[in-house]
Amino acid sequence: MKDRRKFRHLISAASGLLLIGILTLEFAYVWQVYYADVIVQPFFRRGNWVVILIYMVLTALIFKAYGCTRYGYLKRSDLIYYQVIGTTMVNFITYFQISAIGRRFLTPMPLLTLTGMDWILVACWSVLVNQLYFRLYPPRKLVIVYGSKHAADLVMKMSARVDKYMICESISADSGLPVITEALSGFDGVILCDIPADIRNDLIKYCCAHRLRAYVAPKVSDILMRGGEDLRLFDTPLVLVRNEGLTLEQRVVKRIFDVVVSAALLILLSPLLLLCAAAIKLDDGGTVFYRQKRLTRDGAEFDVLKFRSMIPNAESDGIAVLATEDDNRITKIGRILRRFRLDELPQLINILRGDMSLVGPRPERPELTEKYAAQCPEFLYRLQVKAGLTGYAQVIGTYDTEPLDKLKMDLMYIENYSFLFDIQILLMTVKTAFFPTRPQTEELKVLHDAAETVSAELSAEAAAGDPVCTKEEQS
Repeated sequence: MKDRRKFRHLISAASGLLLIGILTLEFAYVWQVYYADVIVQPFFRRGNWVVILIYMVLTALIFKAYGCTRYGYLKRSDLIYYQVIGTTMVNFITYFQISAIGRRFLTPMPLLTLTGMDWILVACWSVLVNQLYFRLYPPRKLVIVYGSKHAADLVMKMSARVDKYMICESISADSGLPVITEALSGFDGVILCDIPADIRNDLIKYCCAHRLRAYVAPKVSDILMRGGEDLRLFDTPLVLVRNEGLTLEQRVVKRIFDVVVSAALLILLSPLLLLCAAAIKLDDGGTVFYRQKRLTRDGAEFDVLKFRSMIPNAESDGIAVLATEDDNRITKIGRILRRFRLDELPQLINILRGDMSLVGPRPERPELTEKYAAQCPEFLYRLQVKAGLTGYAQVIGTYDTEPLDKLKMDLMYIENYSFLFDIQILLMTVKTAFFPTRPQTEELKVLHDAAETVSAELSAEAAAGDPVCTKEEQS
């Protein structure tokens, strides 16, 4: 099995290249039949090949940028979504390219038909390749080494991907390195969750020496280190952790992008904004907008603008209370607005003003920031960049994701920022708006209750030496 796993990336890459080849052949047919002979000065053979080659390269670049061929890693629904977005974007760009070649707007119907066929193809292809992938590569059998009850939540979340992970044994970090390394024999990898740094470092070295996979729940310092720059002082390697947020060049490019996109969206979405405002006014006659103090870069305060989704004076006692999915303060119209994130759209005005960015950590209230910072001082690190309309934590997490987990995702965004990363998050936001992740209050309520039981069982099983899965499953 280990020898076979060496080829998993090759199989995934080959499947992606084959898909790109099929998509290119489809376009080649459409180009030759519907466009090649109707442009003002038709190409000879080489010109036609160049147009087809450009399409193939563009498809490969966009698929690479959005992870459209990450078979076996992404969930099937996410994989299909990104491939649909990718093929749509490629054909959209290609239409304007063809129109530029033809020196007029040519009929879009052939490319629209091609786009529909591409959607069917990528959906069927994703299902087929995923089934083949998981038949060749069954779930990895793992051992979890835990240091606190937080490991129970991680176990339950990883158990939701039974196609990739099978947690077969658990052991406490207090058991000692010899006992832990002996327990790893016969398994594919280990999960390290909230364990002391010295034991964790020794286990990572052991896994490296024995070619075992290590899934590590990172600490804040780990995320900051990952964003560092490799340096050397003569013959001594160093890692430079700047801790300055974005560079000046990155901030300028990001600001230009924010202004252009937010202005365009305000114009395009103006009918929807007017419809939302009218619905709120007709619902209870109250104010349409809601203003609230929030924090942005360097802790600067500003008034965030939102469509009102709660009853008037929802916090008349002056105490900041986070909204929950079943909050009785939310109005009927407000539930619809929140479900599709429409209540956040007025923040496009905040972006034009310069208070916010399209992508970044969500702006937090000063009193809640103070509360979280008292529990976790690193929470203030997220103020190194402007607050965002959407963010990595928002497209990955849910309404009630733990503040520490949100902080880690925000820091992952800051430390790994790129213009392309912003585009990816914006595309993921569209998916989240139309296909929202089921909230933890509904989907994980039972899971959190079960986590308490699992937490107790982890210690009992480690002491008794009982595996979580049977001997038959281990074999």
